[in-house]
Amino acid sequence: MATDNPVESLQEEATCPVCLEYFTEPVTLECGHNFCRACITQCWEGSDTAASCPQCRETVQQRNLRANRQLANVVEIAKLLSLQAAKGARGDGVCERHQETLKLFCEEDQTPICVVCDRSRAHRAHTVVPIEEAAQEYKEKIQAHLRTLREEREKLLGFKEAVEKRSQEHLKEAETKRQKIVSEFQRLRQFLEEQERLLLAQLDKLDEEIVKIQNENVSKLSEQISHLSERISDMEGKCQKPASEFLQDVRSTLSRCEKRKFQQAVEISPELEVRLSGLSQKTIAVMETLRKFKDTLPSALETPRGEPLGAHRQVNVTLDPDTAHAILILSEDWKSVRWGDMRQRLQDNPERFDSDPCVLGCEGFTSGRHCWEVEVGGGRFWAVGVARESVRRKGEMNCNPNGGIWAVRRWWGQFRALTSPVTPLPLSWVPSRIRVCLDCDQGQVTFINAGDGAPIFTFPPAAFSRERIRPWLQVWDPDTWLRLYP
Repeated sequence: MATDNPVESLQEEATCPVCLEYFTEPVTLECGHNFCRACITQCWEGSDTAASCPQCRETVQQRNLRANRQLANVVEIAKLLSLQAAKGARGDGVCERHQETLKLFCEEDQTPICVVCDRSRAHRAHTVVPIEEAAQEYKEKIQAHLRTLREEREKLLGFKEAVEKRSQEHLKEAETKRQKIVSEFQRLRQFLEEQERLLLAQLDKLDEEIVKIQNENVSKLSEQISHLSERISDMEGKCQKPASEFLQDVRSTLSRCEKRKFQQAVEISPELEVRLSGLSQKTIAVMETLRKFKDTLPSALETPRGEPLGAHRQVNVTLDPDTAHAILILSEDWKSVRWGDMRQRLQDNPERFDSDPCVLGCEGFTSGRHCWEVEVGGGRFWAVGVARESVRRKGEMNCNPNGGIWAVRRWWGQFRALTSPVTPLPLSWVPSRIRVCLDCDQGQVTFINAGDGAPIFTFPPAAFSRERIRPWLQVWDPDTWLRLYP
């Protein structure tokens, strides 16, 4: 059927009525209709009777297929004309197979197609829409995704800015601490140098006085020794003389032999001993100052909030009643625990400790750095620390890192870190409130005196393997109670 567009008319004439695509090896039947050789062969396949034309149904007595070379040439010309027309109208939007303009979009295959593709078997059952309509629909979908991506980018930019800001604050804080440390150590060096010069000068003066006394004593003693040596020699010579001569003037000889009081050596004066003792006391005072300065070093590295640089995040923790041993009594706010007068009748669930009087915190952590404080008061039988989620609840426990527990314990007059074996700690280090610091990423647990910020004990790094780590408390004494802060 003729159309207003001669190119489209030519395309229709060059299209096989069976496959609806350009002829491939066109052949002509006796009725004059043309088909692709493969298409007509497939139509007649399996038929032992007289074949018919697929288009006009006229019976064909002989299957004599004649190649239509002229039509093959026309098909090539039609392809070229279609390609040129498509390029002129839409640039490169041309079907590679049919050289037709890509005017449609196949929803199933998600690809642009031409009108010939739409009529072909490959797309005949598919949902096809105009390409402009499909483009608009997908543009709207992509715009929606773009809005989401832009929002995510803005969030990430905000996070990046916040991280950079915090990093700058930490760097600024670290620089302040660095300057403070340099200043403190410079002051310490000046103090030590001044004390060294003063003490050494005083010692040099004492050395001079001691040497002077020594020289005077040596001189006097040498003189007296010489005098005695002369007298001894004189007496020995007198004894060698004959009796008559020896007895002459014997009274005078005896008088010279009488013991005389010799001048004693001059000893170090009491005033000098006092000065030596004073130097010793000054040295002790300097050492005491150094010890105090050393004790203040940890606090010099703390932030104004009293938290270590690169601080752990303070968290509000509570106690889990489902894990508490039956002898323990929890407060209504789940913040305090004490020893009860008698064992409670509680459900023996799998989470509850049934041997040691322990309780876990409700909160658990798998990453990040966290800290909380526990008031221990004046109790004498308690333990404070953290435990793995998988810590043993039933039967005898192994209260050390091998058993999944990192803690410090007060027991009578002893204070220990529950390592394996235990590490004794000075009893004077027992605070009234302990800060528990947990670094899940580094696998480290640290205990700090919450009152003055002095470190108590840091356990060696452990492999938490992303297991949930929870606060852990233990009470053994009716007069002991523990309370979580804040």
